[in-house]
Amino acid sequence: MQMTAVRGIPVDIPTQDGSADAYLAHPDGTGPFPAVLLYMDAFGLRPHLKKMADRLASSGYIVLVPNVFYRHGRAPVIDLPDFVDPAARPELFQRIGPIIQSLTPQAAMRDADAYLHWLAECPMTRGGPVGVTGYCMGAGLALRTAGSYPDRVAAAAGFHGANLASTAPDSPHLLADRITAELYFGHADQDRALPPEQIERLNKALAEAGVRHRCEVYAGAHHGFTQADTAAYDQEAAERHWAALLDLLSRTL
Repeated sequence: MQMTAVRGIPVDIPTQDGSADAYLAHPDGTGPFPAVLLYMDAFGLRPHLKKMADRLASSGYIVLVPNVFYRHGRAPVIDLPDFVDPAARPELFQRIGPIIQSLTPQAAMRDADAYLHWLAECPMTRGGPVGVTGYCMGAGLALRTAGSYPDRVAAAAGFHGANLASTAPDSPHLLADRITAELYFGHADQDRALPPEQIERLNKALAEAGVRHRCEVYAGAHHGFTQADTAAYDQEAAERHWAALLDLLSRTL
């Protein structure tokens, strides 16, 4: 798609549990545009994720990035440094960890229903099934959304996802047999949050369910490789992610 000028605005999404603040990026003009729901990583809705949404919108999509931690306040829910280096991560995750744990799959999917409904009702969108992409914890939310709302999701992608196919009874890969979307996953091979046995378990579940999917392991990449405001950023892997994501969306939306 040709790159276009982009506008970004704050929006609020009504949910069953309150109002979720969000960022909406869209190409200049009134549309209608195909819609993409972008799930944040654990560091939350911040300038870098807004830049990612803007870049995706410049390819012709309307992109919604909700603050999935809205129950704990508007973004930024915790103060972040401009650049997250390894020394800062332990202290940050001491604060973020309980917030992540409080977002149950049930609550997250109630919210997903609200986000998808909002996009469907937005006059700038085409309506119909949307694309979903997610990063780190957001990759699990993307997979779970595709399985929970199969008639409303045409494509879902996840990058450097965490715990996508664990042994937990509510692991998101267990929804594979409900998915009708086409999926793409870009895994980091230096990622303790998704060890090889989970990658194998995810591939097996998707294959056995007949889900159209492609899972690739990015050699040398670390957890968080798309996030340019962290030390995990890998420009080559991040650009590979953009190519794969835009290819998926162009074929399905």
